[in-house]
Amino acid sequence: MQIQLNVMDAALQAGVERLLFLGSSCIYPKFAPQPIPEDALLTGHLEETNDAYAIAKIAGIMQVQAVRREYGLPWISAMPTNLYGPGDNFSPTGSHVLPALIRRYDEAAAGGASVVTNWGTGTPRREFLHVDDMADACLHLLENYDGPQQVNVGTGTDVTIREIAETIAKVVGFEGETEWDTSKPDGTPQKLLDVSKLAAAGWTARIGLEDGIRSTVDWYRAQHGALREK
Repeated sequence: MQIQLNVMDAALQAGVERLLFLGSSCIYPKFAPQPIPEDALLTGHLEETNDAYAIAKIAGIMQVQAVRREYGLPWISAMPTNLYGPGDNFSPTGSHVLPALIRRYDEAAAGGASVVTNWGTGTPRREFLHVDDMADACLHLLENYDGPQQVNVGTGTDVTIREIAETIAKVVGFEGETEWDTSKPDGTPQKLLDVSKLAAAGWTARIGLEDGIRSTVDWYRAQHGALREK
């Protein structure tokens, strides 16, 4: 909240006419309808594990709307789905699911492991958007959208965690077996954004999931190779 308040207050003082505030799909209620429409905001309880972050992002949306009302500036908000791509965090303990799986399967393939074990059942569904598509969507919204309501940014489609794992295994060349530790939690069953508002504004995602994963794996391997050389 401190970061976004400082940025937006400074932008207002400097007379910045156009500002895009980015939030997260976690702003929506835990049990929002699927796919999640923008109107679902503030209609139910948040997911307990990230409610503080969600509330901070909701406050940012409200600040954008307040600036629009009070000063008439065309500031906007966008809420991206799960992002991935070159430059992601591949930490074994602090990364999100897709980069974590890339590291796990790549290390298994390089080490000749016969089995990879993932948490849960593999059945939860998630939506993933490549960062290059996200950057393109941001530019499109800045050039073509002007409204107080936040705009969901995603692909409009989702896949199971099991499907993601299978695709990553294929891309990195892992030929072993995948096991699922069902004693571990699955998380929310589904979190898919309704992107009809974004489509109506003239934008849709272009990068397919397998192509996006392939470019991410290439970047990850190049970076780790450079680190090993150092």
